[in-house]
Amino acid sequence: MYAHTLLSMTVSNVRLSKAAEMDHHWVAKSWLSDIGLPQYSQAFQSQLVDGRVLNSLSRRDLERLLNITTQSHQTSLLLAIQLLQLLNFDKEVLEARRAQCEHKDQDPVVWTCHRVIKWIRDIDLKEYADSLHGRGVHGAVLALDPSFDADAMAKALGIPSHKHMLHRHMYEEMKALSIPARQTSVEQDCEVPGTGAPPQSPSAVSRYNEEIVSMRRRSGKSPLRFNSKIAIGRGLGYHGSCGSLPREARVQAVPRTKGSPMHTYKSVEITNV
Repeated sequence: MYAHTLLSMTVSNVRLSKAAEMDHHWVAKSWLSDIGLPQYSQAFQSQLVDGRVLNSLSRRDLERLLNITTQSHQTSLLLAIQLLQLLNFDKEVLEARRAQCEHKDQDPVVWTCHRVIKWIRDIDLKEYADSLHGRGVHGAVLALDPSFDADAMAKALGIPSHKHMLHRHMYEEMKALSIPARQTSVEQDCEVPGTGAPPQSPSAVSRYNEEIVSMRRRSGKSPLRFNSKIAIGRGLGYHGSCGSLPREARVQAVPRTKGSPMHTYKSVEITNV
């Protein structure tokens, strides 16, 4: 018990020490730009939101104090804060990891919104890439929210629901990116300096998880669906309006593992993109 308390105090001290180095100018200008929400820069600037304030923000604070009412933007900010907490607010670690994956499709959890847009262009969807500006889609959203799947990304990009093969392409590219970086795996990469131990779950992360569970129970929807009304299977274009095509026009899809969004579909039918 004493050792656990001592570790928690060490984690807290390290985090607050590093958070203090993130002044409100950096948060308002650099950090918000990196996560794709620069439109809130003035609000963060006027409220003097620095790293220490970020560490304590809740969804209610974002709405009441900063006038951020868009649910997906609130969730994007909370996930970005969660990443900072997992890295103990160490800017040098964050920037070093981002530099290592600037030209490699790896470590997506630390990707900025700009890096995500670059990836979208690299996978031949450049005509949709600019749709992500101001949407708050960054690496922590891709890696830390398991509900942000190919359907949610396609919706954020504005890919029409009838573009079935583009939805299929988006699904395959997100799968190829290999985003296993949920909270547990991220924590294993973010040890507390000098202790060799992962950081303890911060209160803001716990509040975020509780809020997400509560929201899903009330609405049954993901907070990052961007008001999507399309089910996963139909959004990916593997069923529905394609049933009238002749048998010879059908192409066998790659088998999906159990639990995959595509598990229940055995074939994909060719249509115009």
